[in-house]
Order: sequence, then structure tokens, then C-alpha cells
Amino acid sequence: MPSPKQVSQQLANVLGIKLEDPDTDNVTRGESVFSTQTADSFIEQQPTTAEWLAEITPSGEDIVNYFKSLFPFLSWIRFYNLQWFLGDLVAGITIGAVVVPQGMAYAKLANLPVEFGLYSSFMGVLIYWFFATSKDITIGPVAVVSTVTGSVVAKATKELPQYADTPWVIASALALISGAIVLFIGLIRCGWIVELIPLVSLAAFMTGSAINIAAGQVPTMMGITGFSTRDSTYMVIINTLKNLGKTDLNAAMGLTALLMLYMIRFSCAWAAKKSPNHHKLFFFLGTLRAVFVILLYTMISWLVNMHRRNNPAFAILKDVPRGFQHAAVPTLSSDIIKSFVGELPATVIVLLIEHIAISKSFGRVNNYTINPSQEMVAIGVTNVLAPFLGGYPSTGSFSRTAIKSKAGVRTPFAGVITALIVLLAIYALTAVFYYIPSASLAAVIIHAVGDLITSPNTLYKFWRISPIEVLIFFVGVFVTIFSTIENGIYATICISFAVFIFRVLKSHGRFLGRVQVHSVLGDHLIGNDNNVMGEYGTFDVPDSSLSPPTRNVFLPIDHGDGSNPQVEVASPYPGVFIYRFSEGFNYPSASHTLDYLTGHIFAHTRRTRTDTYARVGDRPWNDPGPKKGQQENTELPTLKAVIFDFSSVNNVDVTSVQQLIDVRNQLDRYTAPDVVDFHFACINNRWTKRALVSAGFGYPTPRPDGLHSRWKSIFSVAEIGGSESAAAAAELEAHEKENNLRPSLSKLDSVGPSRDTTPGPSVASSITQSAAPKSKAPDLMRAGEARRVAVHGLNRPLFHIDLTSALQSAIANVRARDEVETAGGPDIGVTI
Repeated sequence: MPSPKQVSQQLANVLGIKLEDPDTDNVTRGESVFSTQTADSFIEQQPTTAEWLAEITPSGEDIVNYFKSLFPFLSWIRFYNLQWFLGDLVAGITIGAVVVPQGMAYAKLANLPVEFGLYSSFMGVLIYWFFATSKDITIGPVAVVSTVTGSVVAKATKELPQYADTPWVIASALALISGAIVLFIGLIRCGWIVELIPLVSLAAFMTGSAINIAAGQVPTMMGITGFSTRDSTYMVIINTLKNLGKTDLNAAMGLTALLMLYMIRFSCAWAAKKSPNHHKLFFFLGTLRAVFVILLYTMISWLVNMHRRNNPAFAILKDVPRGFQHAAVPTLSSDIIKSFVGELPATVIVLLIEHIAISKSFGRVNNYTINPSQEMVAIGVTNVLAPFLGGYPSTGSFSRTAIKSKAGVRTPFAGVITALIVLLAIYALTAVFYYIPSASLAAVIIHAVGDLITSPNTLYKFWRISPIEVLIFFVGVFVTIFSTIENGIYATICISFAVFIFRVLKSHGRFLGRVQVHSVLGDHLIGNDNNVMGEYGTFDVPDSSLSPPTRNVFLPIDHGDGSNPQVEVASPYPGVFIYRFSEGFNYPSASHTLDYLTGHIFAHTRRTRTDTYARVGDRPWNDPGPKKGQQENTELPTLKAVIFDFSSVNNVDVTSVQQLIDVRNQLDRYTAPDVVDFHFACINNRWTKRALVSAGFGYPTPRPDGLHSRWKSIFSVAEIGGSESAAAAAELEAHEKENNLRPSLSKLDSVGPSRDTTPGPSVASSITQSAAPKSKAPDLMRAGEARRVAVHGLNRPLFHIDLTSALQSAIANVRARDEVETAGGPDIGVTI
């Protein structure tokens, strides 16, 4: 029975696949005296698909840990103690007192009766603690989500008038569907998706939403009616100004309530600064200002309207049902889902970005780490279960989370305390809610959303960091004001992503130069003054100190990194270029960054042979040569080597590697009959090495006949047709021209490796022994020292650990090649 390897080989032969066996990499001339006598050899193995599958396949332990991670409370509940409970009790009662008036107010934003805000508040705080990874977050009705829900309800009831009297059916269905989507994202642990939403989008979304909400509540606070507050923000502002004359007694209840809220806030802040010893007292007084104002104005309303319940002097809430009167299985139908499917993406985004941003922020402040995926599970479960008691979409609240954090919460269990307070309000305080003035509730909303507006100082910091994002911010705010909150969200996310893609597409690396620097400690130079480095970074003394007084650093030659322009950045070596990628190296940016590379190289080098074209007509159309009367600049160096700094590159793809092959072919033609050494430094990923090796990099082998060998493409339209392709024809034509220019190949054959020798590294990757007959391997081992081993595999001599070793290797190879061509000795590799 054939083995699996034989079966795969036969299948590959049938399909015409040329298999590459990573285990057949022969290290013949790479094991120099240096590697075999003074250090242990190391042959780097390529990663395999089996390794990749093993990495991504969950083990039994991973599966157990996954299910444990769904219930984070199991990790801390067994340590719960009285001290934690006291902290949670204070925080829970405080949040309960705040969430009751806020929940009722936000329900009005959602076009729902106020009791639905209490239902959502109860379910949010009760369920969250089971799944929470944040002790500070409070889930419940929030202004922005309520506004989005209100827009959905208003639109759906127009399309489905049968639900005009029961709008909570639409809101509950929206909560159930959006919650299920968020729950699914969390269960598959794709919480990283929120990272696609930048901070500037969040800031613009919060600012625009705050302006939208505040503008929509001003008419209610002033008692102005006669137009829709669901129109675009600018229309609401215009209509409010037009109808200011219709202001009634509601304005007295609203404006004075708003003024009192701000007075209490600033007074408590001022008193806390004046009396630091009592700052906790003033904090709680400031926190409960909304409760105090609502109770005060409810009492005023009761005094005014107690004898005119049927004809109150100003708008009041009136009857609020006691208990969970609307608990039922949510109604779902295709018509209901179709009515809000267009707003579903915006609803999901709003649920996610506000909650995750808040939880991450408070996690950093209070020194704990949240799990975005698990937070999505918490949001999802809350919104899936809340509709069964009448809840509508809810998420993390910024204002209540900040209060909860300052109140000294110790664990997520504080949510249970808050749930009890809300439950008490639902069953025991509904009679009091009858007289709450609507204008005062509007004032509470305006006061709450005021903190969501991005301050000018924050915008100034945005400008200092990234000016274009300030423009994106204002675009998002203006779109929200002149259109809708949903469109504002889409606009900022799309523009931010477009800017990111543009930066990636148009990114290019930087050419680096060499600078020798000293390490200074105080007024003293570190190192031994008698131990200096060679001209190009090599040590003149074999047993050099580990802390030499001078060392090489590599800076952009154009000082684009902000380094001191007075520092003279020297060329690494004539004809040697160091190129650092700036934005990775993948298919979007590969073409642009490599075009920049070749353009710079062509501008600062000359062809190796100026007599490549015997006649003017032989020159290609895109390289007509110098103008008439001018000569080629022979003072420019010829191209010798290119060193790629892969420190910013994590992965490569087929497109980027193919572009690299094309550039190598282009540069080899440019330097013919010489070849260009391609060195790679700071490769961080084994799969990147595997990709480069598969494309022929890392250990190149020249043709035995000395002719230029076109590097095989991975996929190219010009390669279609194999030996009959256009690329093969162009190579053949180039060889014919090269043979015509050479008197004979005998001299080259005597210098190059013979056909009978085992292919090894080209002169581009090794120092020849004939070129350096006196060189000996440095003695890396001393008595009492630890054993030293090779860092990188000897089978990849053109992959280097850092730029210094890459530059040393490139320079040594260039010098060795020059000496070989002069001496005519055989090429025997010695790895650098």
C-alpha cells in the first residue's frame, strides 16, 4: 500500500504541481568553519500546514476554558466577602436611585411609555453580573440607543399602523433581533470586530447624538408643540426657534430644573475642592442631584395639580402601571423585521461601540482587563431576555458607569442591589410617578447628554495627533445634525476606513543610512575607548567588548522620522541600499512601495554595463538613455545589494511576494551580468520566511552557465503558456543579446561554480575562501563561557537577525565578489 507521501506525489504529478520539500534543503557550502567549529549548527525548519491546523484546532482544555469564560462570575463569587458587599451595597443603591428617573426619561426618547424604561433597567442590571468582565458597567436604557429605537418605532408604526397603539411590540422585536446578533458575535469570540470602529467615530457619534437628543428635548422642556421632534436636528432647531412664542408654563418646570441640576453639580464640585476631607459626601450629593430635582418638582407638581388631575397646569406623566404589566413572549413576524431591517446595522453598532468603549476605558482606569467578546455575550443575553418582560434595546451607560465607579463598587454583584431598587420602584412608587413633570424629565435628559459632547480641548488633542481626524469628526457631527444618527455613524466609519486604505495603498518605506552613535551615561561615554568598531560596523578586534563605545544605528536618509537634520546620515555602502517598510507589506501597498524603491535606486545608481546596447535602436522605448550631448553619470555607483528591513512586516501574501520577484528580475536585468544581493533583516514570522523561501529568496543559486536566470513567478499573466510564454521569450532574447556581447563564456565559467559542483549559495550570500585566504573563524568560545549557538538557520544565509549583520554580510559579499573577479579563485561559501 503506497504511503501518504507517495500518494501526494502521484496526485501532484497528475495535477502538474511541482512539490517543494522543505526537508531537502542542502547546507553544503553554508556550514563554514565559523559554524561547524565554534557553534552548534542550526537548520531552520519551515512551518507546515499540520502545525497551523494544530494551532487553530482547540484542545479539550481550550473547550473547557471556553465554557468557563462564558460565566466569569465563577472566578470571583467564591471569594465574596462582607467588605465587598458593603461597597456593592452603597454603589447599587446609588445607581438604583439614578437609573429610575433616567430610565423613565429615556423611555420617552424611545417613543414608549415610561414604564418600559424601568423594565429595561431592571433586566439590564439583573442579568449583566452573570456574564460581566467589568465591575463598573451598568446596562440599561441610554440616550442614544433610546433615540435610535424611537426612530425605528416611529418609522415602523407608520408602515404598520396596527402597532400604533402598541409600539413596544416593535421595540421588543428590535431588542430581540439585535441582541441575538450581538450574542452570536460574542459566542464565536469575534469581539475584535469593534476595533474596526475608530475613536474619532465614537467621539463624533456621541457628540452628534447629544446635540440631536438635546435639540429634540428642548421643545418638551419649553412646552412647545406643533411639529415633529423626530425630524433632522437642524429642522428641529429651526422649528423650535420659530415657535418660541408658544412657550407655556412647562418652561418654568423645565428651565428651572435644568438650572438647578447644573447649580447642584458645580456647587458640589466646588465644595469638594474646598473641603477635601468631605469629598465623598459631596460626591454622593452631586450624584443624586437628578433624584433630588425629580422629587422636588414632583412635589411641586402635586401641590399644583392635586385638585386638577384631569386638567393639569403642565404636562405630567400621569398613570404608570404597577408591576410587569407587559410581560409576554415578544411578537416576531416578517413584516415587523422588514420594518426595521434597514436600521438594524446602526442599532447593533450603537449597542457595541458605546458599551465596549466605556468598559475598556474604566477597565484601564481601575486596572482590570475586559473581554470584548464576553461583554458582547452580556449585551446579547440582556437584550434577548429583556423583551420577555417588556424591555427595549439597552447597553452600557456612560453616566451611570462613572457614578458606579466613583461610588466604590467592588464587584458586578452590585447590579443585583440596583435591580432590587428598580423592582421596588416598579411595584411601590408608581403612584408617585403620576405627578412627575414631563418638562423636568426633559431637563434631566438634556443635563445627562451634555457630558457626551466632545470638549474643545479634546478636539485640540485630536488636531495635534491627527489633523485629518478632526475633519472626519466634524463631518460625522454635521451628517448627524443634517441627516440622522445612523448616517452619521456610517459616514465616520466609512471615511475613517477610506483614509486607512488610502494610507496603506500609498504607503512607502524609507531608505536608511548608517550613523555611528555613542552611548552616554551622564558625562561619560560607555565602553572602552581602545575598542573601536570598523568603518562599516564590523569589529576590528575579535574579542570586542559587548558594550562598544560606538555602534551603528540606521536612520532615514531624509530625516523623515524627525531626527536631527544636522546629523549626517552616511550611505551604508556604495551600491547598497537599506529599505524599511512602513505599513507592512501586503497586496494593497506592494506595488506602490516597490515602485518607490526602484525609482529611488534608478535615480542613485547606474547600469553595471554601459555598453549593454551596442546601437541606439537596441535600447528599449522606456529607457532611451541620456539626452543628446549628455553622457551617463559614471560617478554613480552600480547596484550591489538591497537590504529589506522586515521589522514592520508580519505577514506577506501571494501578490506582495510576486511583486518582489518582479522587482528582483527588474534589478537583475539592470545590473547584468552581475546579480543583486537581496538580504532580509528582522523577519518576525516563520510563515513569512516560508513564503520568501518558496519564492527563491534566502538561499539563491546562480545558473551554472553564468547567464542571468529569470526568477520564477508565482502567478503572472506573462507566464501563461510555460516555455512558450511571453516571459520565456523575453528571457531567451535577453540571453541571445548577452551572448553576443560576450567574447566567450569560458572565462566566466572558470570563475563561476562548475556544473559538477553541488549548488550552494551564490557569491551574493557568502564570502569566498579564495578571496579571504587569511580569514579564520573568530573564537566565540572561551573558558568558563556559556555555549554559543547559531541564532538563524544556516540554510537561510540571507536572512539576518538585525540590520547590522545584514549590512556586514552584504558588504563582505560585495568585497568578496570583487576580489574573486580579480583573483579568479573558486567560490567556496563562508556564511556571515
